[in-house]
Amino acid sequence: MLGAFHRLWASFIVRAPTAPLDQHLSPHRLAGGNPPGIVATYDYAVVMTVVSIRFSDEPLHQRLKASAHQHDVGVSTLAQRLIDEGLRMEAHPMVVFRDGPSGRRPVLVGGPEVADAVGAIVGGDVPVTERRSRAADLLGVPVSLVDAAVAYYADHTDEIDELLAERDRLADEAEASWRRQRELLER
Repeated sequence: MLGAFHRLWASFIVRAPTAPLDQHLSPHRLAGGNPPGIVATYDYAVVMTVVSIRFSDEPLHQRLKASAHQHDVGVSTLAQRLIDEGLRMEAHPMVVFRDGPSGRRPVLVGGPEVADAVGAIVGGDVPVTERRSRAADLLGVPVSLVDAAVAYYADHTDEIDELLAERDRLADEAEASWRRQRELLER
């Protein structure tokens, strides 16, 4: 009976977007607890998939907690990021993830960021048949790494396009700043 109540509760929460949630959930109802996977406030409800992980190796669990503390994130947030990155690395063995000044990025093993390789391939005036070898020459990496970047890009196009757009924006801002400084010096 309780399981049916939880399914009904979750169904009601998710399917009631037209009425404000606080009309349906009083503080007294919230005090009784929420069904698993439902986080409710007076303003909204968030439905999340909940997965229980059992660690057979306590030191591993302690390392995860220590790393989460060091990075100032929750254990679940860090575990989710590591699982996502691990699955991506499993699908793309030549790609790893590293922290950098502008955040965490996919990087080619022993080479540049994936976005660097993709930026050297996409567009430009080099004929399509020569782009891979030209990018490899420019980056000083084997063509196989350029191919690995293209494979990752094919699976995560939006992510890499966002990184490239952010780089373009930052480059434009830096150039505009340089021009303003130059104008001031030329007075």
